Amino acid sequence: MENSLLYVIAALGISIVINIFLKKFGISQIIGYILTGTIIVYAFDLRYMNDSHALEMVGEFGIVFLMFTIGLEISLAKMGSMKQQIFGNGMMQVGFTALVVYAISHYLFALDAKSSLIISLALALSSTAVVLSYLKSSKEIHTPYGQRATAILIFQDIAVIPILILISVLTSNGDKSVMDILQDTIFSAIIVLSLLFIVGKRLMTWLLHFSASSEVDELFMGSVLFIVVSASLLAHYMGFTYSLGAFVAGMIIAGTKYHHKVESDIAPFKDILLGTFFVVVGMKVDILLFVQNIHWVIGIFLAVLILKTVIMYGLLRFSSSHSVSMKTALALSQVGEFSFVIFAVASLGGVLDSKLSQFLVMVVIFSMVVTPFFISRINEIVEFFIKEKEGVSDMSALATRADHVIVCGYSVVGKFVTKQLDELDISYVVIDNSHKHVKEALRDGIEAYLGDASKLNILNALHVENAGAVIVTLDNMEKKRLICEAVLQHSKNVNLVVKVISLEEKEKLSDLDITVVVDGKLEVAKVLVQSMLTCQLKYK
Repeated sequence: MENSLLYVIAALGISIVINIFLKKFGISQIIGYILTGTIIVYAFDLRYMNDSHALEMVGEFGIVFLMFTIGLEISLAKMGSMKQQIFGNGMMQVGFTALVVYAISHYLFALDAKSSLIISLALALSSTAVVLSYLKSSKEIHTPYGQRATAILIFQDIAVIPILILISVLTSNGDKSVMDILQDTIFSAIIVLSLLFIVGKRLMTWLLHFSASSEVDELFMGSVLFIVVSASLLAHYMGFTYSLGAFVAGMIIAGTKYHHKVESDIAPFKDILLGTFFVVVGMKVDILLFVQNIHWVIGIFLAVLILKTVIMYGLLRFSSSHSVSMKTALALSQVGEFSFVIFAVASLGGVLDSKLSQFLVMVVIFSMVVTPFFISRINEIVEFFIKEKEGVSDMSALATRADHVIVCGYSVVGKFVTKQLDELDISYVVIDNSHKHVKEALRDGIEAYLGDASKLNILNALHVENAGAVIVTLDNMEKKRLICEAVLQHSKNVNLVVKVISLEEKEKLSDLDITVVVDGKLEVAKVLVQSMLTCQLKYK
């Protein structure tokens, strides 16, 4: 017990020091956690713990909480609208990638059919932990490429279930037929979904309602943890992955009024456990094996990266622009953490040679170590190779958004508005007709689109009818009026907030049914007087 506490304290200290150092160079903290795991293993000679089930369980719950937070952003209605991206793009990506990798493994490397099949399915998967954690932290999960990447990752997580079923069929000695296994799986899926969506939905809503009304934060937090862990254990007990149960639970809560509070409260647990997951990944690094096979590991990784990028780009190019297709392809070009599970199960079942399995695990680890270095630079990479005259104009990601704020204009006032919205943690998008302003917003990590907000086709694409409010920050009076007229024509019920700089401008807009007109000079006068009232009188 004393040694365990020493290891935990050492891991915390090392990870803090490493991540502070890496932060100065703009390197992802994921690298810091992986390096921490490797250092701990070799510093305390803990290589015997590489396959510790307890550690893997703790690490896996990092992915569980990550998938829960993703579920919070994807309600049933949103998932229904994303079905083409999830099941269409996702199925094609996994299917085509697996087919090509199988052909290379079987015919080029002369591996047997079973081994080739397992390898092809494992390498078709991408890293949910790395990609989604980056997309969420950078807010690019709401961009067109972020939405496509998220949808495909959701399908991949679902695809893990039939892949593991297939492995169990390949490793079985005739105890169960394929039909029996499929029937058991379908039956289990019906039970899990019924319990979660019928019984679980009412229980979750009731539990969150009473814990929130108690106004005791720890009770609400305890309720959320109970929901996440219970849903995960239920799914695992019925033969599915922990993360799938958590994802479904998140989707259910997404339809309630508590989803924003739940997401903010669960964030610390998700980040800590996700860090633990990457520490466990680092503990699996066999430096000697890597050094001996470094040329093969890097070669296989590069081949997989290029192959997956080309396949994904080709599939998405039919429905997306050059830049969106390339960004999505690069974001999903690595190998994912579920490949660990697939290789481990296949190796234990005798389907995959143990030495080959160990080598492939090194490829997966190397992939997860390298990915954070380039995933944060995807925008620069794509801009270097693809010179597009327009900014982000694909607004399909907004089809499922609701209650967000649309900020028209990203000049001086627009920038201050977005900062205030960030401080209040309010979801928003920026629309501007200036390519320069859109580029500035994108560089600032803001979801921004190029377009003229006075055009009805742009307002349709923005789905203004679903927005919580539209804030007009422009200075040009003519343009300002055109936008207001177009917004009111498009939707009578939208909250329209407009900035004016004089009484004359206010008069020119008085005939329009604008919700709030903010006079800049009047507001400044109020602030000056309020500031004066707070000052202490100076006596001579």
